[in-house]
Amino acid sequence: MLDGISRRHFFRGAGAGIAGTTLGAFGFGEIEAAHAANIRPFKLDRTVETRNTCPYCAVACGIIMYSPPDSGKDGKRSIMHIEGDPDHPTNRGTLCPKGASLLDFVHAPTRLTKPRYRAPGEAQFREVTWEWALDRVARLFKDDRDKNFIATNSSGVTVNRWTTTGFLGASATTNETAFVTYKVVRAAGGVVFDNQARV
Repeated sequence: MLDGISRRHFFRGAGAGIAGTTLGAFGFGEIEAAHAANIRPFKLDRTVETRNTCPYCAVACGIIMYSPPDSGKDGKRSIMHIEGDPDHPTNRGTLCPKGASLLDFVHAPTRLTKPRYRAPGEAQFREVTWEWALDRVARLFKDDRDKNFIATNSSGVTVNRWTTTGFLGASATTNETAFVTYKVVRAAGGVVFDNQARV
């Protein structure tokens, strides 16, 4: 006997409890209706799933971004939840602390969403369009290549080298994108090329 409860009383009380929960599980006493009324709706129900890659490190974990089915006032969807992709071969649905906090990164008020440019001698950055920024980068690359391209070495052997500009590939890209990037750089004569995934 423990604190006035005998073994017989314990089994009697446990049996009554099991019988009551069993009757409730079978739908007696409107327990199912009360239980269903208190279940919160699944927040990802009817959301749009978009698969992507975590932008942080060289592991390139797969993520799933969830957004409401309806677009906002500006026609863009707002991401409401991000989680690891269980079908991705790299992370199998797991995320590190940085990857788990991606939603805060996406909605951060300090996050830059447009390119910015500061001309020589200017004190402040100014927003520019993506078209302007890409044209500017392409023009600088072309000018530097035209100025510093080495067609032949001192012995007259064709080398086709461009050594004054370096390229860094993004580790979060797919193998196909990395392959095309490598081919474009090498086709232009680029020698200084690295990828963050090597680190």
